[in-house]
Amino acid sequence: MDTRPLRFLSANIQAGSSTRRYSDYATRSWSHVLPAGRKQHALDAIARLAGGHDIVGLQESDPGSWRSGFTNQTHYLAEHAGFEYWSHQPNRRVGGVASSANGLLSRLEPVEVLDHPLPGRVKGRGLLLARFGAGDDGLVVAVAHLSLGAGSRRSQLAFIGELLADHRHAVLMGDFNCMPDRPEMELLYQRTRLQPPGHAVPTFPAWRPQRAIDHILITSDLGRGEMQAQSAAASDHLALSLQLDVPVSALA
Repeated sequence: MDTRPLRFLSANIQAGSSTRRYSDYATRSWSHVLPAGRKQHALDAIARLAGGHDIVGLQESDPGSWRSGFTNQTHYLAEHAGFEYWSHQPNRRVGGVASSANGLLSRLEPVEVLDHPLPGRVKGRGLLLARFGAGDDGLVVAVAHLSLGAGSRRSQLAFIGELLADHRHAVLMGDFNCMPDRPEMELLYQRTRLQPPGHAVPTFPAWRPQRAIDHILITSDLGRGEMQAQSAAASDHLALSLQLDVPVSALA
């Protein structure tokens, strides 16, 4: 079977805000709502990292609010990393001064990009889903940022499980806010062909990674390389990188 190697990256970029220790959540909280700090410097570093990949999923990418200087950060990264195709899904607004989105950067042209709001006790979470190739055998790439609460995550994973149930070639990546062996994650493994990761890669907090809460999950028909954690510049998360051997037929 002919395959094409594709490099995937999943990164929670925290809107380009800097967090280097737990105390920064208090002492640098202003950076999450004010258009100050070194956000552009951080975005340029993220663009350099993204540029070595073929498909990139972003979480906490500001779609153009006051804190980002009204810069759509997904568009900025697409331009500076050389991606022809990009899409974003604004989800949450914070007091009219900050906003957050899922984003997708791709060197391949998607056949279709869909925006799915996710269920949950608090609204404002979503799934950005892109289709490459035709039919159920085409490649599907989904980007998500799940809730902090286990109950909401359970309903969100059940919803995602229904969307991806029939797909042989699927990639689901993002910030899940939970370890891969949590009970609610079993819904995903049972209802789809997505597999638990071969080994959990700690990504949070970025300065001393202890928890594997960011994931790139794939179906068994996609050949995988080794998952690697990489610095996402100013973010409090490390990014995840993974090379897959995707059947050429899934991209046609």
